[in-house]
Amino acid sequence: MFQTFDPSSDRGFAARHLPALRDSLSADGLDGFLIPHDDEYLNEYLPANAERLMWVSGFSGSAGSAIVLAQSAAVFSDGRYTLQLEQQVDSAFFSLHNSAELSPWAWLKAHATPGMVIGYDPMLFSKASLTPFQTVANHVGFRLHAVSANPIDAAWTDRPAAPNAPIVPQPDEFAGRTSEEKRKSLGKQLAAKKAEAALITAPTSLAWLFNIRGGDVHASPLPLGRALLYPDGTATLFINPDKVDDALKAHLGRQVDLAPEAAVESALNTLGKSAARVLLDPTLTPLHFETVLRTAGAQIIEGDDPCALPRATKTTAELEGARTAHVRDGAAVTCFLHWLAETAPTGTVTEISAAQQLEAFRRETGVLKDISFDSISGAGGHGAVVHYRVTTETDQPLKMNELFLIDSGGQYQDGTTDITRTVAVGTPTDEMRRHYTLVLKGHIALATLRFPEGISGHQLDAFARRPLWEAGLDYDHGTGHGVGAYLGVHEGPQNISKKPISQALMTGMICSNEPGFYKTGTYGIRIENLIIVTEPTAIPGGERGMHGFETITLAPLERELINPDLLTADERDWVDQYHAEVAEKLASLLPAPVADWLRTRTAPL
Repeated sequence: MFQTFDPSSDRGFAARHLPALRDSLSADGLDGFLIPHDDEYLNEYLPANAERLMWVSGFSGSAGSAIVLAQSAAVFSDGRYTLQLEQQVDSAFFSLHNSAELSPWAWLKAHATPGMVIGYDPMLFSKASLTPFQTVANHVGFRLHAVSANPIDAAWTDRPAAPNAPIVPQPDEFAGRTSEEKRKSLGKQLAAKKAEAALITAPTSLAWLFNIRGGDVHASPLPLGRALLYPDGTATLFINPDKVDDALKAHLGRQVDLAPEAAVESALNTLGKSAARVLLDPTLTPLHFETVLRTAGAQIIEGDDPCALPRATKTTAELEGARTAHVRDGAAVTCFLHWLAETAPTGTVTEISAAQQLEAFRRETGVLKDISFDSISGAGGHGAVVHYRVTTETDQPLKMNELFLIDSGGQYQDGTTDITRTVAVGTPTDEMRRHYTLVLKGHIALATLRFPEGISGHQLDAFARRPLWEAGLDYDHGTGHGVGAYLGVHEGPQNISKKPISQALMTGMICSNEPGFYKTGTYGIRIENLIIVTEPTAIPGGERGMHGFETITLAPLERELINPDLLTADERDWVDQYHAEVAEKLASLLPAPVADWLRTRTAPL
């Protein structure tokens, strides 16, 4: 199995590890330390050796940070992890905060004093992420100090080894464009900006630019490394030589030089000595590299990662691959839902066994490369923990007359999937049905939306929330995130959320559509499909072409939880049409009993 269920942390981490860190800080002459949930590549999902925030605090979520001072400490995360923070972090050692209500820099402003020296690791911060802390330091009068060695690493005596998975080519038939085509296209953009090189540090960009995949990060086929891209389309790829074989060298060709990852600093110094103009993304590049370039004499051009937008706007081949992957994955999910319907009422299914069974159905496709993230398998009150990760310590059975939320996905060479379904075990209450239907109404509102060019996901977010808002309800996570093409399940620069974002939604982008509702301690509801932004088309009588969304996730919704009386005629038609498409595309791929069950589940409301 790809997913394991042993606890990765416990509440004892803070008691065991915080004193050791404070000893290291004292030895280094530091009064405090900033701890982001980032590695040296500023990834969202981290290899085990980079889980520094978890080691110090016990918090294992994918977004958060901590600040440790000599007499106080705090952990921060967003609304997805409010309950998880309380469960994993010992509040005797850390105060716990929703970062939307109290930012880390606001907490530091209240707790730091003039003259303090507070350390940070410049490999774990970008210029953008450090700026608010620097602003507070200037205001309060303490000093931020870039450490040359992370004190957590010194205190972490049993730290796992760094990952070193082989790198393999991603065939052009799946990518839709060769690496050479991509490099030459971006090289022209560099030339137009009079840049002599671009520093690429995001692993997703490396994977996309060179049409390669790796295995250094759990559930994401990412190769860890760095690259320099030049205006003529040539490049230097800095990666561990142990990851390279002859097939990879042949794939990369003569226009891509290979060098050990440690050689990137020497290359940056060489660029600096010639006063070269170097493009880098101040939100994605570790601050250490920018410092190396500036110190050496380079001229920095700040701009967006040149790979980000073309990576997000998928090629025809990538979109066709995504559709194919979702048909395959939808059949596996439907087999699981059928199994769950038959087995859960017996009382023998637990959160872990459910996640294992779903992965088994995906494995039966014969082409599953990995899961796309650890399945969120939450029964009853665990479903209200937005990013709940079941372990052998928290595993519980699916009980009658409760809800079960399963958020999961697969990594296939032709596409990445992410789907959430909420299932009623036994008979749901009227309240459950009402809340599910309100979430469904928001899901349909986004799925059917038409919007002009230049509109960002931030401007669309409220459409999915309106049915809940009108009932005095809401959810504390984004409505949608970008999804990669056999890459990360979370991919920018686009998203759909309350947070302001300037990036417009563009043709070919893949996003999730996942409104939800969570009743603490009782149940969680989320309905998630992936959607493709379609080309602008005319509307009769209109003056402008309008984008729309194509839903590509295929699996039945939970009929027992839909209250048709709360749906409009158009909303009922959407459900019927969606279910008709699910049955049409999946039935022939399913065993006869499952196909028959699916037809009953997808009959018109």
